[in-house]
Amino acid sequence: MVKHYNHTIIKKVVLSLAIISITTHAQAKPLILNCGSTNSAKDADGRSWDPDDIFLAAGTKFVVAKADVQDPSLPSEVPYMTARIFQSEAKYQFPLKDSTSRTMLRLHFYPSSYPNFDISKSYFAVDAGGVTLLSNFSASISAEALSQSYFIKEFFLAPSDTPTLDVTFKPSADKLQAFAFVNGIEVLPIPAIFDSDPALAGTVGAGVDATGATTVPISDSSMETMFRLNVGGQYVSPVNDSNGLMRSWYDDSVYLYGAGIGVAVAANTSIAYKSMPSYMAPLDVYSTYRSMGAYKDVNKNSNLTWIFQVDPSFMYMLRFHWCDSEMTKPNQRVFDVFINNKSAEYDVDVFAMTMATSTPIKKDYVARVAESTSELWVSLRPTDATKSQFVDVLLNGLEIFKLSDVAKKNLAGPNPSISDLMRKYQDGPASFASEKSAVSTMIITGAGGACAVGLAFVACLFVYQRKQRDPKGDGATTWLPISWNSSSTTMKSSVSGRSQGGGAGISSDAACNCRYFSLSEIMSATKNFDESNVIGVGGFGKVYKGVVDGSTMVAVKRSNPSSDQGINEFQTEIEMLSRLRHRHLVSLIGFCEDNGEMILVYDYMGQGTLREHLYKGNKIVLSWKQRLEICIGAARGLHYLHTGARYTIIHRDVKTTNILLDDKWVAKMSDFGLSKTGPDMNKGHVSTVVKGSFGYLDPEYFRRQQLTEKSDVYSFGVVLFEVLCARPVLNPSLPKEQVSLADWALRCARNGTLEDIIDPQLQGKVGQESLKKFMETAEKCLADHGTERPSMGDVLWNLEFALQVHENPDHSRGGSTTTGSVDFEGQIDQNSIMAMHRSILNIEDDDDDDDEEAARKPQNGSDNPDEIF
Repeated sequence: MVKHYNHTIIKKVVLSLAIISITTHAQAKPLILNCGSTNSAKDADGRSWDPDDIFLAAGTKFVVAKADVQDPSLPSEVPYMTARIFQSEAKYQFPLKDSTSRTMLRLHFYPSSYPNFDISKSYFAVDAGGVTLLSNFSASISAEALSQSYFIKEFFLAPSDTPTLDVTFKPSADKLQAFAFVNGIEVLPIPAIFDSDPALAGTVGAGVDATGATTVPISDSSMETMFRLNVGGQYVSPVNDSNGLMRSWYDDSVYLYGAGIGVAVAANTSIAYKSMPSYMAPLDVYSTYRSMGAYKDVNKNSNLTWIFQVDPSFMYMLRFHWCDSEMTKPNQRVFDVFINNKSAEYDVDVFAMTMATSTPIKKDYVARVAESTSELWVSLRPTDATKSQFVDVLLNGLEIFKLSDVAKKNLAGPNPSISDLMRKYQDGPASFASEKSAVSTMIITGAGGACAVGLAFVACLFVYQRKQRDPKGDGATTWLPISWNSSSTTMKSSVSGRSQGGGAGISSDAACNCRYFSLSEIMSATKNFDESNVIGVGGFGKVYKGVVDGSTMVAVKRSNPSSDQGINEFQTEIEMLSRLRHRHLVSLIGFCEDNGEMILVYDYMGQGTLREHLYKGNKIVLSWKQRLEICIGAARGLHYLHTGARYTIIHRDVKTTNILLDDKWVAKMSDFGLSKTGPDMNKGHVSTVVKGSFGYLDPEYFRRQQLTEKSDVYSFGVVLFEVLCARPVLNPSLPKEQVSLADWALRCARNGTLEDIIDPQLQGKVGQESLKKFMETAEKCLADHGTERPSMGDVLWNLEFALQVHENPDHSRGGSTTTGSVDFEGQIDQNSIMAMHRSILNIEDDDDDDDEEAARKPQNGSDNPDEIF
């Protein structure tokens, strides 16, 4: 007992000295704490995280727990795999470097399974500095709403009148077995980021301040970061943020409203801070921007609009980051800013504000979101043409902060409702992407800069005139869509299937290579969208079988008319497939956009999807040779996308439902709505929010939001195992270790039991050498790091070899493969290399395959649970 007492005294003395030391040297480094850990450890970015127990108030009761499962989306074990759990009120006490300035507080949550704790019962509040940050908060529900495994809450706390910051966790008293938990805490002193009161311009603050003030005092308000966007640019990771503030800047494209998404542009001049401190935003933000493009007649009747999901009944500060790297004098690019369809500022002229080119500037505005809505709209519209030389707008970055209620000292919003969650699962990616916090590590979308080529071509496709306020300020709004199918612009369908006329809103290449269908033609082809003609259902909408020109079978994919989802995918699909012609890519015949419809018309694929022929109830049991030939065909299509097109194209949604089979069992890759392309792949990746299908997603892409062609290779590796094992890639009814096919296959590979999990229909029908080569190839595709995976060209060679040794077990050179032969030692006949390369890239455009164009089936949708994006 005496020994224990002495140990307690010694520990208190050590803790007191440590706190004094930290207080004295607070300027040396911020507090970065790995909750529940006993030792310092580094995360994937090299930051050191220290134990947190030294900052717990005396007498605090807690449980230290380690997560049962490490989700592949976690960027690092630190700080997410350990947690400190509180079943009663608990308090942290952090010394402040300077109580007269703001403090940044980040809370990291990983609502996973912890021993003896049901995470669904975790409801709690968090107070900091006397402000309620979270109330009756469920990290589990929030993570489900964000469709991600972990997330971060970031707050900027108002200056304090005490030398310490108290952060209190309180389990909800009205919930049985409720508890609080936290995985990581960051307490960072920050420079004067919020250096002035935001403007209460125009009617944005109507009803907020009856005194007629033009600014809103924020010195006493704490804030929560809701969104932080690098507009028109790629994801900027925390390690690339300015001044070590470790902020994440995300792509803005998932928040864009309507089809008029503008053009993402990279500045061609160097950017330099002048009158503004560098800590406001990194140079990467000011080096890219989104504008409306060079279409003057189109721009004057439209605008750029973003929509954000926020908590009702709060005030929000919106920070606009601008840097005009093109204009050289005033009145060249002038535009208006609207927030929630009310004027924030007229006649914004970035050059006039800085009187210099390539000079960053920021401006803040405040708006209140009413109790009746949870949406915040931001619109930029070109000003009157008489005031501006060019009809265009500009935005480089956007941050949105929720302001605390000063009287109630509250920042807490409600948990997402069950109906919200149901809507997200029904509506798909744009729905849940638009409701994430910008500081949450997103796992979903595409970087605008990497899409510059495609976006430049489709910038005017289906441009809508959206919510514009009368410049005279009379309050009238005219949010009417513009139809570009007027008599002067509509592309009439011709007998040959080619479009006539330039066509409005799509590139000239698309107009030349793609047929425009009127809605009446589509209605006739599908018998007025008769339900008996439905052959598939997906996130975009239903797919119908149809007949055009009297006898030509087609597949008609129609967007859900009651949803705004799918506009970007619709544009991408048209621009991609109108330029790509390959034997192993599905052919797009044309499209229709009459009366607000979004309809795509494809060749009809007679044998449906690859998945239909793999699982129970399959139509036909595929032989090993057929499976190899299908995989080889799909690999050729992907290899062409990666290396044979003008720019690298990453499919981003490789799976068995997107591999279609024609009447002759020729495999064709389909569904390019999520594909990414770009002329600049010098970095080796595109930083983008994650999209794809669970079970096929590259875990490295999932963690880093950095998309490469090796992400397609990983997904294709899952397809290979799916073909080999003839089972779904995710099957929750199986034991835990077998739910994920990719994880289970890799485990079996490590244990040397891969042959035990192959399709029973193949038992005894596959040569050992062929099977071994196939399994080795699939296993290499699933390597953790993209650099360790083979290229699609290497995958293709290996599959060709597997087919050759299957047909020629003696490994003779006279193999029956059509693209060259590989001997048993792996030596390649050089004459066959060129023939194989020409076959893979299919440079001759498949003109000799016209006999295969008769009956084809479309990109079937699927009701499978893995299709969540």
